[in-house]
Amino acid sequence: MKLITTIIKPFKLEDIREVLSGLGVQGLTITEVKGFGRQRGHAELYRGAEYSVNFLPKIKIDIAVADELVEEVIHAIQQSAFTGKVGDGKIFVIELQQAIRIRTGETNDAAL
Repeated sequence: MKLITTIIKPFKLEDIREVLSGLGVQGLTITEVKGFGRQRGHAELYRGAEYSVNFLPKIKIDIAVADELVEEVIHAIQQSAFTGKVGDGKIFVIELQQAIRIRTGETNDAAL
């Protein structure tokens, strides 16, 4: 099992959710986050004054998947999140040692 964490632009969330549902991904966790990478923020005008926005709004998605789905999920996220512009995001894949469904006590792949 793997835990796939991805950071994306907020407007791409629905596209990614749809494609993951089509792959059979049954659950994911969404967190609204702020951060920066190579974008390093940007300057904005508000009521005639310029100010710096150092942390940009992003969406963090955590998905626990069985090993056989990992490559498909990664590919689907890459395709759905791609705009070709700086700030499209990142995907991190981490080994998931154990998963337990609290309600039923199912473990590992059965808990996903």
